[in-house]
Amino acid sequence: MSRLMVMTLLLLLPAFPASGKVRNDAYPISCSQLWNAVKMTLGNPEDYNVVASDDSEMTASYTVVGAQRVRVNSVALNPQGTGCQMKVQSPDAGYMVDDEGLFRKRVAHSLAKLQVAKPAQPTQSEH
Repeated sequence: MSRLMVMTLLLLLPAFPASGKVRNDAYPISCSQLWNAVKMTLGNPEDYNVVASDDSEMTASYTVVGAQRVRVNSVALNPQGTGCQMKVQSPDAGYMVDDEGLFRKRVAHSLAKLQVAKPAQPTQSEH
């Protein structure tokens, strides 16, 4: 009887979702602008392998290059008023591994690269 219970548990184990981190961040820019930064980040083959990507839904699944074990992370963008919410989901990778935090930092770096510098406003001089 106990062997049957063990086999049943082993068969059901994959049906339960893996624990992990989910983080939602709000940005004061449009989702199309943020999606460009996400694509730029995921486009770095030294950091990520894209498993699936959907430009119309602004979602992507990816793995981290060089990770001890393969784990599929995901990102999804959702409009929030005049801004955009980025949801990053990362399976628990163990102690001292922060895939979602590093991904968010890389997206911020890509976003900074993509932003066009605003022209300087002329100053008024006194005469």
